Amino acid sequence: MVRFFVKYFILFTTYSLQIIKIMKLFLKTFFIVFIFSSEIFGGGFEFAKYAGEFLSTGVGARPLGMGGAFVALANDGTAGYWNPAGLVSLDYPQIVLMHSERFKGEVKYDYLSVSFPYRNNKSLGFSLIRLGIDDIADTRNAWEDYGLDGIPNTGDYGENNGVLDPGELNIDKITFFSNTDYAFFISYSKRQNETLTYGGNIKIIKRAIGNDNAFGIGFDIGILLKKWKRLSLGANLMDAVSTAVFWNTGKKELISPTLKFGLAYKIETKFFNGAILPLIDWDIRFENRKFAAQYNLGPISLDPHYGVELNFKNKVFLRGGYDDLKRVAFGAGVKLPKLNIDYSFNSFDNIYQLGDTHRISITLSIEEKKFKR
Repeated sequence: MVRFFVKYFILFTTYSLQIIKIMKLFLKTFFIVFIFSSEIFGGGFEFAKYAGEFLSTGVGARPLGMGGAFVALANDGTAGYWNPAGLVSLDYPQIVLMHSERFKGEVKYDYLSVSFPYRNNKSLGFSLIRLGIDDIADTRNAWEDYGLDGIPNTGDYGENNGVLDPGELNIDKITFFSNTDYAFFISYSKRQNETLTYGGNIKIIKRAIGNDNAFGIGFDIGILLKKWKRLSLGANLMDAVSTAVFWNTGKKELISPTLKFGLAYKIETKFFNGAILPLIDWDIRFENRKFAAQYNLGPISLDPHYGVELNFKNKVFLRGGYDDLKRVAFGAGVKLPKLNIDYSFNSFDNIYQLGDTHRISITLSIEEKKFKR
């Protein structure tokens, strides 16, 4: 018994030291790129809190069914978003499609990715995200504030009251617009050796609110470390040098970096000839979110994600998680020949007006011998 505890205490200590080293490396990287981005984008730019929030929603029903804890696993086509270092784990080309609707269908979120192995130790990927609210009514020019004589903008029998009264909205003058956000990722991943892979993204952002639109460009840097048999560590520095966003109104914004750090531990079991995979991620931001985050220390905020996946014979999957918005997530998946179908669900507890969120993903693997790595 004593030997058992000593053995696992040594393993725990070893893992902890490795985690601390990786955290130190990424924190140093953050401060270096922060200073670098300040030199490049300093003139006329300002860091805008939540400016990149649409990029933090997450993609793929599988990861989202585990509360968004996926940085240390990232072994499918969605890795281009979660951790580009994980794309190199693909042995065949893969296409992923996802659709979801939030807030009772008002907000639509779509995702498409195409990834494929390149040579013996590399992978490439392309991803597209669209988040949009369509057909928003613009009534600003449709209000006709009638005077007491029934004629707009006169006031022969009294001043217009400045209040929208019945009959003063001219429906023929109502126009409609959309609020859309697009992000296009170009991903690259390389296996350095048996234990270390790394990768990165170039991402292009297009935003539009009515006639106002913006263009932005940013970079992500990710690593995966699988030095041990069951434990893997992952980190993704999103918006690594601060993503610059240029609006046609003249406004210039910066999306500050976010460090996503995670652990995954695989427990194989003979009970159902599969595995149990617990995961935990942390989102470390530098936006001074304070009360909007689960934990904060000055301008630094920390939001954890917890997840678990039960694998039954590598055919059927059950998932659960807890995300950064304090929502419980559930999910399931089935693996068919060349095709994976995944589903996830979560809701805002006790806030009926916000509705439930359902996500469905389809993953197609082109498992042909001529395409194999």
